[in-house]
Amino acid sequence: MTALGKKAPDFTLPDTVSGKEFSLQDLKGATATVIMFICNHCPFVKHVNTELVQLANDYKNKGIGFIAISSNDVAGYPQDGPDQMKLVAEQLKYPFPYLYDASQDVAKAYEAACTPDFFIFDSKLVLVYRGQLDDARPGNDKPVTGSDIRNALDHLIEGKPVPADQKPSIGCNIKWRES
Repeated sequence: MTALGKKAPDFTLPDTVSGKEFSLQDLKGATATVIMFICNHCPFVKHVNTELVQLANDYKNKGIGFIAISSNDVAGYPQDGPDQMKLVAEQLKYPFPYLYDASQDVAKAYEAACTPDFFIFDSKLVLVYRGQLDDARPGNDKPVTGSDIRNALDHLIEGKPVPADQKPSIGCNIKWRES
């Protein structure tokens, strides 16, 4: 897992819904920024999508910025391409931009490993959390609550340090292009 304390790598990527380019500086939250590496086809992402929408809606007026990024190779996984990303974002009413990382450079800079993979940065864009949404997985019958992310965000909102005991995210590997 990426080391806590790392500064958020800057980026500028296209939003598949609006067609506009956004940088990290454009989208960061005043209190914290949640960067989520997700995609369309992964069953782990599909399992938590409704909670991602709820989570962003619950925290967007509390100074928390949310950014979703897909970095998958679309040659091998065409359902993760920009046109399909836009359809999913509109269908699920994503309250956050869904950015496309065609070069995969942003995923590499963040050391993202899977979908979903979550990174939370404080107001100074210093990494304070990296890991899972909660303990729910497809087929394990645990409710999808977003508890791990919610706990980290609540600590930041209250001005408290985020607990360092963090569980890695589990999901589908990011689909890297073959060199």
